[in-house]
Amino acid sequence: MSGINDALRAAADQFGTPLYVYDSATITRQYEKLKNGFSGHKTRFFYACKALSNVSILRHIHGLGAGLDCVSINEVRLGLHVGFAPDDILFTPNSVTFEELVEAKNLGVNLNIDNISLLERFGAAFGGSYPVCVRLNPHIEAGGNYKIQTGHIDSKFGISIHQLRHLERVVKGTGLHVRGLHMHTGSEIKDVGVFMRALEILFDAAGRFPELDFLDLGSGFKVPYKPGDAETDVATLGKQVAEAFKGFEKEYGRPLECWFEPGKYLVSESGYLLVNVAVVKQTTATVFAGVNSGFNHLIRPMFYDSYHHISNLTNPKGTERLYTVVGNICETDTFAWDRLLPEIRENDLLAFHNAGAYGFEMSSSFNSRTRPAEVLLENGKLRLIRHRQTFEDLLAGQVDAEEVVRESAV
Repeated sequence: MSGINDALRAAADQFGTPLYVYDSATITRQYEKLKNGFSGHKTRFFYACKALSNVSILRHIHGLGAGLDCVSINEVRLGLHVGFAPDDILFTPNSVTFEELVEAKNLGVNLNIDNISLLERFGAAFGGSYPVCVRLNPHIEAGGNYKIQTGHIDSKFGISIHQLRHLERVVKGTGLHVRGLHMHTGSEIKDVGVFMRALEILFDAAGRFPELDFLDLGSGFKVPYKPGDAETDVATLGKQVAEAFKGFEKEYGRPLECWFEPGKYLVSESGYLLVNVAVVKQTTATVFAGVNSGFNHLIRPMFYDSYHHISNLTNPKGTERLYTVVGNICETDTFAWDRLLPEIRENDLLAFHNAGAYGFEMSSSFNSRTRPAEVLLENGKLRLIRHRQTFEDLLAGQVDAEEVVRESAV
């Protein structure tokens, strides 16, 4: 750990704070764990780039051999820009227009359609000329925070498994070629059994579609957020998935690929948000450590009640005291309540761990505060991969009506 801490301190010295730093070696390690865990059956991994879409990160993941899972047409364009082949991109949107779906089709990527209305329109327009995947909702409630559970009965995602008969009618009536079935139950799933229950549901549905090439289990692999925290046992899951596929394929009559879309699993542990302590403020009840960042940079603790381990990189061996770590946004803006941390002094450098997924990606310029820079640690070297936002960037795209009037009057 001392090696990464030295690199983080060096990054803060060179690029300033707040700052996102990503360790490419951690991403590689996580991808290799998946590849090794699922080596018993032909499996493809599509990185869910909604977690972190910086093009340097995408290029690194592309170099590992992964595909790309995209939820918007611009993510598709990013993938193609970086060099992913269309067949290595899976487009899994929800609540999008038919026109966006057609645009993705014209770009040649794999389509994963999650509602009957769009399937019907797509089938009417293109018949079986362009194969599609269908996203099902298994009605399995699993994952961490309710906001990241996507497979329960009230979820907006997917076509209910209770609508399979309707789905079959649409496929038959329009001549659609369904080459894959997909489901994703949520994020941070530590119980291997959840995946296996979902797979059994997919197997049951697969018998209705004779032209399948793959079954897609989405993702949701859990990563540890603190020492001793649980994580998904991908090695055990890989063995069980391989065994289950071999049994089902005898019944189905031919081999099928297994697909996954890991996002957080690949990049979460690679990322750190570095901040400096602006003030230490003692009230009648609480000692606050106020930092030069806020939920505009890392919203997960406020949005999902997520835990992020915090290191004091300046005073790692200080006497531990209780602090509530807060940001500089003019709202309740708390990273950690009553956290036991090595003594914090003003200007100390703190690191928020597990900040690689949905950190910068969900950031904003709320309070007209600028977004941080991003840096990649690769082969022991630090490389800037996104410039720090400036005041001029905040003005970009805005139209000052008064200025326009003045200019037209000249």
